[in-house]
Order: sequence, then structure tokens, then C-alpha cells
Amino acid sequence: MSVGDWNPALYRKFEDERTRPARELLARVLPNQPNVAPQRVYDLGCGPGNSTELLVESFPSAQVVGTDNSEPMLVSARERPPNCRFEFSDIAAWQAGEPADLIYSNAALQWLGDHDALIPGLFRQLARGGVLAIQMPDNRDEPTHRAMRDLAGLAPWSARLGDAAKVPTRILALTDYYDLLAGAGAEVDVWRTTYQHPMASPAKIVEWLRGTGLKPFVDPLPDAERKSFLTEYEARIAQAYPKRADGKLLLQFPRLFIIARRPP
Repeated sequence: MSVGDWNPALYRKFEDERTRPARELLARVLPNQPNVAPQRVYDLGCGPGNSTELLVESFPSAQVVGTDNSEPMLVSARERPPNCRFEFSDIAAWQAGEPADLIYSNAALQWLGDHDALIPGLFRQLARGGVLAIQMPDNRDEPTHRAMRDLAGLAPWSARLGDAAKVPTRILALTDYYDLLAGAGAEVDVWRTTYQHPMASPAKIVEWLRGTGLKPFVDPLPDAERKSFLTEYEARIAQAYPKRADGKLLLQFPRLFIIARRPP
């Protein structure tokens, strides 16, 4: 499966919900910088710049650089915070150039494989006392994502989507990330949070996911098959997420957080 280019307008429809974990990740970074304000800050997979904006606000004296491999996302990002720079780059091959004080990545690294090499490689690019801060969705086993894979294995969609079990990547267990970074000499803080997002309808859940997780499943389909896929997908979402007492649905969204600090 391949992921086409990103749609910033669709992604930003749920910007408050997407920015909340970015903000909470940053809140745990700040106590790790009690004495020296970071000067070289990188936002890997910056998307439309919502997370980069948080970094600029938190570290006004820093050189903040946002990177992404989507030109539409970078165009959108450049409309936001004025005191930073945005660059096109592939995280898998990204290099800081100079040792970084903060390497930050919100909801991006889950699209890349080989985390056993990627994560320690990013950590090695930190300056002494620098911090690597990562947040990734951990929802592959949630009903939202199981339904995507199940439908991809059915006709008529299976002919275009191939192996229903194939997904862009599979992130590691929380303890694996701890071991990778602790073994590299980091001071490590890892945790997992399941957010409960009230949603107005099954259609709103589908709309959220069309900006991210559904892309590898719907992008390869022609219009008619895409429409039928989304219709059946929405029906399955309605079954998996019943209405609550106020008529809304609760979208359960687990996320994995990692903070690794290089000793001074």
C-alpha cells in the first residue's frame, strides 16, 4: 500500500484534537530543560505546522526548523509561525548537521519502519543534555484500524489493496523503546495514554481518519470503489462505537510517548 500526498485542510479539521498530545508531550520536555534554553530545535514530520508553532512559542530564542516530506503540508506550515524555517526532508535519511538540543516528532514516526535503527540514530544526533521527544499513535489494534484491514481483504477492494494485513509500519512495544534508548545511555521516560474523543457521528470518525490512517486504503481506489469502501467502513464504525448518554460517540485513541535525554 502506498500513501499519497497529504491534504492539509483535511488534516486540520481536527487540529485541536491532534495538537493536544503534541502539547502534552512538550509539557514533559520543558522540565528537562531547567537551566539552558535549547538553541537548535527540530520538528520532524511537522505537517501543517501546528506542533512547530508550539515549539516557537515555548522556545522563542531557539532556531526552530520544521521538516516534512509533503510539499502541501510545508506550504500550509509556512503560513503559520514566522520565526522558524521549514524544509523538505525524509526523516529516515534526516541529519541534524549540528548536534541538536531538541528533536521533537509528533505523530510522524509511525509511518517509518526499522525503529530499532531509526530511534537510536535520532538520539545520537543530540547535543549533551539534549532531548528526543516522540509521540506516535498506537491504534493499530483499535476497531477503527481493524475494520480498515478487514475490508481491504474483501472484494472488490482486495484486488487493488492487496494483502489486508499489510500496513505502513508496526511500532514497537513501549518496553522495547525504553530498552533501545536506555541501552544507548539515555535517561528515558515512556508512557501510553488512551484519549477519549467525543465525536458527533460515525461520519465524523471517518472524516478524522481520512486525513491519516485511512489514506493507504482509500488513495489507491478509483472513485466508485472508494465510495463503497467508505460506506461500508462507516457502517462498521457505527457498530463498533455506540452512542453514549449524550448521543455522541467516544473515539478511543491510544498514543505512545517517549522522552529520552542525553546526559550533560
